Amino acid sequence: MRGTEPDREPAQAAGAVVRDAASKRVGRVMGHVGGRVQLRPLNGGREWDAFPEDLSPAAQSDVMSAAVAVANANAVHRWGKW
Repeated sequence: MRGTEPDREPAQAAGAVVRDAASKRVGRVMGHVGGRVQLRPLNGGREWDAFPEDLSPAAQSDVMSAAVAVANANAVHRWGKW
């Protein structure tokens, strides 16, 4: 619906995948509260807050790096450290 939510940058729209320069993390925009943007890791997990000025659209390489980190963490969890 138009007019129900303030205009946002496309990188800050709910569901967008962004890179948080302050925390050097990639996350999905979940919402906005008190002038901050709420982000969640791509693989799920605990949300964190970010300032809108620290966000930029995630590059494909950022998304791939996050996916590889998740796969590696799952492998270590499943098989143990070498």
